[in-house]
Amino acid sequence: MNGVDLGRDIALAGRLADAAGEAIRPLFRGDWNSERKADSSPVTEADRAAESAIRAILESERSDDGIIGEEYGTRNEGAGRQWVLDPIDGTISFMAGRPIFGTLIALLQDGWPVLGVIDQPISAERWVGAIGEGTTLNGLPVRTRACKELNEATIASSGPQYFTDEAAGAFMSLAAQTSQIVVWGGDCYNYGLLASGHLDIVCEAGLKLYDYAALVPIVEGAGGMMSDWQGNPLDANSDGTVLALGEPARLESVLEAMG
Repeated sequence: MNGVDLGRDIALAGRLADAAGEAIRPLFRGDWNSERKADSSPVTEADRAAESAIRAILESERSDDGIIGEEYGTRNEGAGRQWVLDPIDGTISFMAGRPIFGTLIALLQDGWPVLGVIDQPISAERWVGAIGEGTTLNGLPVRTRACKELNEATIASSGPQYFTDEAAGAFMSLAAQTSQIVVWGGDCYNYGLLASGHLDIVCEAGLKLYDYAALVPIVEGAGGMMSDWQGNPLDANSDGTVLALGEPARLESVLEAMG
């Protein structure tokens, strides 16, 4: 793909994740400051330190690329190549001492996700996906699992508090037609588990680009698929509704179940 050297970009993404982890680990279950952002979501000094560490490398080595970061905003907005950063996806889990948060690093080419990393720096789990490449967990290939019928599926979501009333109704309608084994909490970690064959569906709404961009190459490179709630592929202009399916053949039944 024009502008993407996958080998170099994957190696760089790994170094970015390393730098974020080095900033996060000393603060986990330790002393850190936090505050509420304008949207009332929490941010800690670990979030900011991790994004600062990533941005320092990108600004030094890829000065022509754009950056879209949750904590420090956008640089080179019109660039064809854009790195999308969520230094701690699952800040509440970090604050609670739960090692199921993750650093998300994505590369977009002309608005489309072509590379993604989920890095859990405490358990040392790193999923890497890139367009045209198979997804790996710590360097070993992973695959989603087969799901023959919707009523056999295990479904996950970050939490009911993130749904509007209308979206909650759609989620509950879907959940009622699955195995009704529902996993709450986990943020990006759920998508890694889906890519590794431990979950079948992740369904969420209200996500920002930095919440989902890295997940797309990971899920799809493992044999799954991601879309919005209308079944459309995810890109920089998606509406924030997100479905991840380990078995792409279940999409029609999932959309039908959601009404």
